[in-house]
Amino acid sequence: MNLNKQLIDKLIEITSYAAIACHKHIGKNDKLIADKAATDAMRKNLNKLDINGTVVIGEGELDKAPMLYIGEKLGTGNGPEIDIAVDPLEGTNFAAKNLPGALSVMSISLKGNLFNAPETYMDKIAVGNDVPNDATDLDFSIEKNIKNIADAKNKDITKLTACLLDRPRHKKIIEKLKELKVNLKLISDGDVSGALLVTDKKHNIDIFLGIGGGPEGVLAACALDAYNCNFQGRFLFEKAEDKKRALQMGIEDLNKKYNLNDIVKGESIFCATGITSGDLVSGVKKIKDKYITETFVTKKNSVVNVIKKEVPIT
Repeated sequence: MNLNKQLIDKLIEITSYAAIACHKHIGKNDKLIADKAATDAMRKNLNKLDINGTVVIGEGELDKAPMLYIGEKLGTGNGPEIDIAVDPLEGTNFAAKNLPGALSVMSISLKGNLFNAPETYMDKIAVGNDVPNDATDLDFSIEKNIKNIADAKNKDITKLTACLLDRPRHKKIIEKLKELKVNLKLISDGDVSGALLVTDKKHNIDIFLGIGGGPEGVLAACALDAYNCNFQGRFLFEKAEDKKRALQMGIEDLNKKYNLNDIVKGESIFCATGITSGDLVSGVKKIKDKYITETFVTKKNSVVNVIKKEVPIT
């Protein structure tokens, strides 16, 4: 099976319907109901596809939310074997509080081409394609990474901007970046979209770093791959049960650093439909008898686009 335009159109439709299902819950201060609405819509429409799909990146366990769980079978079962990565509502708090940046996200590839990641945290770093592969590394100091990026871009360190989640666990990183006089873009949620800000100079983000969700890291890697960006992640297994699950999933080296080619092999399609408007795409708009959605779509070597879709209100 080729990952063709017809399939891309179907996936845009699926993330659009998930975003629309979430639309009526925006600003209601109930992230679980919003997540469930997006999840139910995504599951329903994926099950209409003529694929033999398996969820390899699931969502929900960290937030105790409804989930499309790892190992779940989707599709009619009559088509090709497909790996599926999902986050029906990326940025649950954004949707609940009507803040910018909530997305409905999905990526697919042929079977065996997407990393089967556990629901745990990941230390990650992402930079644009104008930074050499060996310039940044999770094992480098913050200072070394920043200086290497500045050298690669021929920019003064004070002109660089780093994006990371605004979390207590990042206190030392934030303090070091301030000491280096690096500009900061601190985000409250949404580390898929945060990582994708390194893809385009218009966002003025030179590095995304810090600890966030492992599944979100894999989803972001699918889009970053289409831009030939650089990404590195290391899963963090703090509990014995997390380590046990990882070993059961075939992860033998729990301290391994994963690069893009470890996470995404071959072609993948990535779709992120806006629920609330953010840096990447506009949110769902309801105009008269239709909804209008915007979807950020990537497919390596062929598609990097923002697609608008009109969906009649039924």
